[in-house]
Amino acid sequence: MTRRGANLLPSFFTMANIFCGYFALTETLQAAQLLPGGLAEAAQHFDNAAKAIGFAVLFDGLDGRVARLMGTSSAFGKELDSIADAITFGIAPAFLALTWGVQAVLPKSQEGIFSDLAAAGWVVSFVFVLCSVARLARFNIQTGPTIHAEHQENRFFVGLPTPASAGLVAAVVHFQRGFPVEDWHWTPFWFVVLSAVSMLMISTWKYHSFKHLELRNKRKSAVVVTLGTIAALIWFYSNVFLLIFATSYVMSGIVFKLMNALRRKQPAVDSQEHLAAARRRPRP
Repeated sequence: MTRRGANLLPSFFTMANIFCGYFALTETLQAAQLLPGGLAEAAQHFDNAAKAIGFAVLFDGLDGRVARLMGTSSAFGKELDSIADAITFGIAPAFLALTWGVQAVLPKSQEGIFSDLAAAGWVVSFVFVLCSVARLARFNIQTGPTIHAEHQENRFFVGLPTPASAGLVAAVVHFQRGFPVEDWHWTPFWFVVLSAVSMLMISTWKYHSFKHLELRNKRKSAVVVTLGTIAALIWFYSNVFLLIFATSYVMSGIVFKLMNALRRKQPAVDSQEHLAAARRRPRP
């Protein structure tokens, strides 16, 4: 009986993940219905949707870790987690990004450039969904029995993880306390952010997985203090800290890519300089 309960525990976190995604969708829809009556009440529902996605990121991190600790990983759990991620980190944030960042900002009479921006919002948000499910499909292939490019024990993900991309969208909305940006001139910038995140998901750029982080190692006290500090910052300054944290993680893959490019370029430059110096040496 105990073993059966241990097998169900990771699935419980996955179900919580799905619930958060469903709740985020319903809250976003309710906010959209309340927009004609004013932004104050709609903003609360937008913020609730962002918070739900944030909790889903936490549950998504727990289900895999618990499954590995208990040795209860299974093919069923992997597929269930992938479907949950497609809903919570693909469809829900795309719907939130479209409703909060486009439909709530543009004037009701969408003519001319406003009509074009509304259509672009649908396209960009749909591309976000496509890239997220493509990212999940690639992850499932790479963690299969024959290919181990992104094995569970590896320290890096290939491409921006879908929870991180969804977390950035949620962090931006939560930073605003759910209130949409009133100036429609920010809408193209929002498209750029969503498009960049979408491309990072299907890229081959590396992102730290934190899967090697263990509470049972020699530095467990430092880990506990760090996690406690993060929890306190989220509790008191969630709107600012979560945006900084999400943005920093998204940017970390770009910085890592640039650093690797510079490391590869430097040996080539050194080799050319050494060869040029050797040619300039006088022959005996």
